[in-house]
Amino acid sequence: MTNRILSHYIGGEFTGASDALESINPSDTSDIVARFPDGTAADVDAAVAAAKAAQPAWANASPEVRSDLLEKVASALFARAAELGELLAREEGKLRAEGMGEVLRAARIFRYFSGEALRRHGLTLESTRPGLDVATHREALGVVGLITPWNFPIAIPAWKAAPAMAFGNSVVLKPANVTPTMAYALAEIIHEAGIPAGVFNLVLGRGDVGRAIVDHEDVAAISFTGSQQVGGAVGLAAMKRGAKVQMEMGGKNPLVILNDADLDKAVAIAADGGFFQTGQRCTASSRVIVEDGIHDAFVAALAEKAKSLKVGPALDPSTQVGPAASEQQLEQNFRYVAIACDEGGRLAGGGEAVKAETSGYFMQPTVIADTNPDMRINNEEVFGPVVSTIRVKNYDEALEQANRGNFGLSSGIVTSSLARARHFRRNVKAGMVMINLPTAGVDYHVPFGGTRGSSYGAREQGFAAVEFYTTVKTVYTGD
Repeated sequence: MTNRILSHYIGGEFTGASDALESINPSDTSDIVARFPDGTAADVDAAVAAAKAAQPAWANASPEVRSDLLEKVASALFARAAELGELLAREEGKLRAEGMGEVLRAARIFRYFSGEALRRHGLTLESTRPGLDVATHREALGVVGLITPWNFPIAIPAWKAAPAMAFGNSVVLKPANVTPTMAYALAEIIHEAGIPAGVFNLVLGRGDVGRAIVDHEDVAAISFTGSQQVGGAVGLAAMKRGAKVQMEMGGKNPLVILNDADLDKAVAIAADGGFFQTGQRCTASSRVIVEDGIHDAFVAALAEKAKSLKVGPALDPSTQVGPAASEQQLEQNFRYVAIACDEGGRLAGGGEAVKAETSGYFMQPTVIADTNPDMRINNEEVFGPVVSTIRVKNYDEALEQANRGNFGLSSGIVTSSLARARHFRRNVKAGMVMINLPTAGVDYHVPFGGTRGSSYGAREQGFAAVEFYTTVKTVYTGD
């Protein structure tokens, strides 16, 4: 396959093409997907200047202008879903169907926010003082910096950029350097849709690009998705200069399996949430808490499921689990398996490297059993197809374990008891709760986010997105 030379997209022009960095196919490391520039603070300065100049006219245009533009982007994504889904599979390692599904999700996000652009409403209230009227209006923030990860390389840029632009902001996007080609493809589509120069900008490169965006005095807000460690630094830097900040920083998501659960259903739910998309989802079911009566049968069945899954190249139709997205991620997966075993966990299934016809980052899905809550495997995000299990005596202990730790993104329970499900929904400390469903898998029209160390700031996606991407102005009017 041929590889592309990518560039930045600044002020309506593709500029600064370079082969300084490489994007490698994780299914075949001999395949270079793209070469791209290593952006600098000067590139960020240029992008922010273009965004600042373009934003007032974009915000003051008819909302129909913004709505129509986003609808054009959505239509192009729908039309190119198969092509872009294959490119995503080649660059990030999702299966072809998963890649196409992600592109379609991005399309639906843009279509949803094309409607929301027309619904930036306010309120009219009676004043406590006679003769006065009070109204609230939502206004754009200005230039918004977006820093996105590699695991959803077109969906996450979409769910940040679409609402930002829908509500009148201009954007500077810095995607992860593992998957620059998907962000570049989105930039091409937005350009072809006729976006005014400077409203959407893309700067490729490494961490210095992100730092320059976060530190820039003309960037009014930062939306970040990534690790807790990097997110902490982003938040401090943004808040120090008074910028608005929104952060999603992963999860160590508990899935509770109670004695009354259907065994086959419980295993299917745990496998889906823990292993598919190579476990590279911030909502993955990486920590499974199992009641004593079903524990042994469940662990044995989940381990057999892990061992049975076919691992291989993302574009192979017979593959069920694709590669880790990068060599660094694969090494991290194996490192956590070793740490868990050293700390007393039992390798119940999987855990080994997988050889394929091509040289790639392949690992058999893994179950680590007999772990205790204090082990690192139960407190740190692995971000691979690695599931740990914890045995508990009863529901109360299961809930207590589910609420441990410093993450609180997603959570789940598998049970036939409506009373237990209702109690769990009300008492688990997580931003999202799944009842008899995998912890991973969310809709695009409803809020996304967590509690504790998983999230900071306003919720992302759906009807909640307006809270972050606008500010409220209160207007008093007298005679």
